[in-house]
Amino acid sequence: MTTPLTKVLIYGGKTGWIGGKMADLLQKKGIEFVLADARCENRADVAAELDNVKPSHVFMAAGITGRPNIDWCEDHKPETIRTNVIGTLNLADLCNERGIHCTVYATGCIFKYDDAHPLGSGIGFTEDDVPNFDESFYSQTKGYMEPMLKCYPSCLILRVRMPISDDLSHRNFITKIVKYERVVNIPNSMTVLTEMLPASLAMAEKGLTGVYNFCNPGVISHNECLDLYTKYIDPTYKYKNFTLEEQSKILKAGRSNNELDSTKLMKDMPEGIVINDIKTAVELCMQRMQKNLTDEFGPLPDSLPKEVRKN
Repeated sequence: MTTPLTKVLIYGGKTGWIGGKMADLLQKKGIEFVLADARCENRADVAAELDNVKPSHVFMAAGITGRPNIDWCEDHKPETIRTNVIGTLNLADLCNERGIHCTVYATGCIFKYDDAHPLGSGIGFTEDDVPNFDESFYSQTKGYMEPMLKCYPSCLILRVRMPISDDLSHRNFITKIVKYERVVNIPNSMTVLTEMLPASLAMAEKGLTGVYNFCNPGVISHNECLDLYTKYIDPTYKYKNFTLEEQSKILKAGRSNNELDSTKLMKDMPEGIVINDIKTAVELCMQRMQKNLTDEFGPLPDSLPKEVRKN
């Protein structure tokens, strides 16, 4: 059932990357929103905030991913559970009690290629598939959450993967891998936020619930992403590859690699929302990044901030 976005409450909007982008998007659209103050693990505070704000929709973008990466979660398991499990369940449960639609930006990093979904086959995991990746504690907590969140009829669960944006945020997948000395080269499903965040607003307004693979259709490899970065941002940039086995020696936790099927997402997508295939979407994203950075800093690549230069 379609319910207009009259007043939106965002958790993770004050300090979170995706939450902050959602706030910017709502502001541009002229939609009233409030950035939540309560921490999701504090149930009484969240309940009071929901009753005070009385939102038409809630967006949950708060979560622990670790700094500088998910390896942090391996040594901070109680903190990770507190936000990623207890906090998320608190919010979903309290929204359900009040009949408020709740969108949760979850993750698709709960799968890995297997015999039924081989690398390069084009066979993606669907929304009905059971998670098969638990090689990081971060992914374990997310894997626990999904079947429980599905029990709430007012909850929309969006499986985000390797999010990409047209800025230099340290959370941007491309900005991350640009700084690595070596990268693996594996095709993956990914989420270009410029296209997908407006889609999440439209999905919430339409009243969609349940699980959706929230990625642009198709897959793109690390090398393809970096080649586009070289083409549009820094022609002097060079990178080297290494194998999964070599990568595993320098990481505390495993990393998910998979393809997610976008059939359900595209079928249910509200009218007027444009979602490009991932290769087109990333190239358009790099073109926007080129313009944004040139406008802000001057001619590239010499003007690039030193924090995004490897050398």
